[in-house]
Amino acid sequence: MFYRYQESPIGRLLLVGDEAGLRQLLMDVPTEPWVIGEQWVPAETQLDNVCRQLDEYFAGRRQRFDLRLAPLGTAFQRSVWQALLEIPFGQTWSYGQLARHIGSPQAMRAVGAANGANPIAVIQPCHRVIGSNGSLTGFSGGLERKTLLLKLEGWQGMRQAALAL
Repeated sequence: MFYRYQESPIGRLLLVGDEAGLRQLLMDVPTEPWVIGEQWVPAETQLDNVCRQLDEYFAGRRQRFDLRLAPLGTAFQRSVWQALLEIPFGQTWSYGQLARHIGSPQAMRAVGAANGANPIAVIQPCHRVIGSNGSLTGFSGGLERKTLLLKLEGWQGMRQAALAL
């Protein structure tokens, strides 16, 4: 595994990948300290494309990532994470919409748990999932970061979300 740190408007990020693709994009959260694996080595150029695309996204010049992703998870989690990629830039879906999209309309809680376990935040845009009443809920990086990401994407529901809190 290769790893690299990336500075961003939402704080320092830890990128982890291997030959299969990007495995993790972690945000710096004080309650969840990063653990660098014993076999991990600092990336030389292996994660340059990820960093470039993240810089473009944060600068407002990219709406869709074109990267090989290789998150580790159960088949159900991977189906939820794949569905996250289908939420359009600047738009949001509720947990119920996401559950229906993957063909499991009764699995809203399981979808929420899978969304919370997303190992590739930002790129697999779990920040685009909101409560059914329009409220901003559940984001491992904190609601402040979720708000910043949605504002960066020009999400029009920000006022409604504030009213729902």
